[in-house]
Amino acid sequence: MISTRGRYALRVMLDLAEHKDGGCIPLKDIASRQEISKKYLEIIVKDMVAGGLIAGVSGKGGGYRLCREPEEYSIGEILELMEGSLASVGCLAADVNDCPRKGSCRTLPMWIEYDNMVHDFFYSKKLSDLIG
Repeated sequence: MISTRGRYALRVMLDLAEHKDGGCIPLKDIASRQEISKKYLEIIVKDMVAGGLIAGVSGKGGGYRLCREPEEYSIGEILELMEGSLASVGCLAADVNDCPRKGSCRTLPMWIEYDNMVHDFFYSKKLSDLIG
């Protein structure tokens, strides 16, 4: 399940994409337009800056902006940065590949197929696809 953290990060990215011609966007403006607590967004955008999705500028005229064009962001990369692995089961998470039943698990192929569909779906969608 995608948490509010991932969903709000997408909303921030969309807001920045839709208002990118105005330079840096103050967080209070994003929070107001998106009807999200500014305090909660401060936590989210900190991780987005650290992950290289957006850039922050301090001081007068400061705010946030995209680092790339909207068509260069996949929804998958945004969600994985904010949510961590999108693996449906623990044994497929990138850091856990040591399941002792891996060789005999009859459900593993199904989970792999499902995870591939989810991955391909989110990575085939671009931020620009969501802009109204």
